[in-house]
Amino acid sequence: MKKTLAEIAKIVNGEVVGNKDLIITGLSGIQEAEEGDLTFLANLKYLPFCRKTKASAIITSRDIKIPGKSVIRTDNPSLAFTELMSSVSQKGIYYPRGIHETACIAKDAVIGNHVSIGAFAIIESKVTIGDNTTVFGGSYIGHESKIGADCLIYPNVTIRERVTLGQRVIVHSGTVIGSDGFGYVQIDGVHKKIPQVGTVVIGDDVEIGANVAIDRARFDQTVIGRGSKIDNLVQVAHNVVMGENCIIVSQVGISGSVNIGKGAILAGQAGITGHITIGEGAVIYAQSAITKSVPAHARVSGYPARPHIEAKRIHAFTQRLPLYVKMIQDLEKKVEELEASLRRTKSSGKKQK
Repeated sequence: MKKTLAEIAKIVNGEVVGNKDLIITGLSGIQEAEEGDLTFLANLKYLPFCRKTKASAIITSRDIKIPGKSVIRTDNPSLAFTELMSSVSQKGIYYPRGIHETACIAKDAVIGNHVSIGAFAIIESKVTIGDNTTVFGGSYIGHESKIGADCLIYPNVTIRERVTLGQRVIVHSGTVIGSDGFGYVQIDGVHKKIPQVGTVVIGDDVEIGANVAIDRARFDQTVIGRGSKIDNLVQVAHNVVMGENCIIVSQVGISGSVNIGKGAILAGQAGITGHITIGEGAVIYAQSAITKSVPAHARVSGYPARPHIEAKRIHAFTQRLPLYVKMIQDLEKKVEELEASLRRTKSSGKKQK
């Protein structure tokens, strides 16, 4: 990368304050930046770092002034920096072009225009792949699955039979979509498998991280709503229905038949019991254990989860337990001393009589 601030400002629809001809050679975080780098300030709590950063220039909001630094003022610094990084980083990523000679593609698969399929990828019978989609090497697309246009399937992804992906879906390496739901019935002490005959439907603009498992429904569909983003190492069980634009952070486990409202956020390592509802816009804090339905727009945390403000108070009280124990012990000692004093007073009174 080698651009002037003026050129970058055009890309992000910003306004340069300072040296428009300053050459930028890299992008970096505000603490890690070196001379020649461009960074950004999206949160005022990081404003003190602006005085220490080695970055040559900073993308800011339109009302920020940083003495001694050239800046690009924008309506949304985080979005501007993200768009700039996307435009730069795409140039450094290798994508397979065309269909590799070792790819195994069924004769009745329907492959769209400008589709790229990497080495040793397997495309089974009656698969449909939309225009401009890329399937990296080593990935498997099961029979009768449908992959939309402009999708990106990274290496070693498994998409099993009869799964549907919308358009512009990104799936990272190691992820399995359409594995069997975890369903058994115990008969005479033996766990007998319940057939999982449903499917998985992934909406448009979904991104799924590495090593995610999304189980097919027992019947009907497991659904990931349009625009939702799933981090690495997440388990989505059978018949889960996730609304649009949800955020699911790493190591979350979602049990079967959970209904998640649009815009909900499940933070890292949260565990969700089965057959409950997470309301629209709800926020589940990290490591929470959700044992019952959560209302829309609620914020909950803890084990078991409760309203976040209440959980914080309980946590604060827990941290003070050693102090409370000492206070109780001191009070018990004082009570004992008062009781002893009263006994002595009574005994002295009896002797005087």
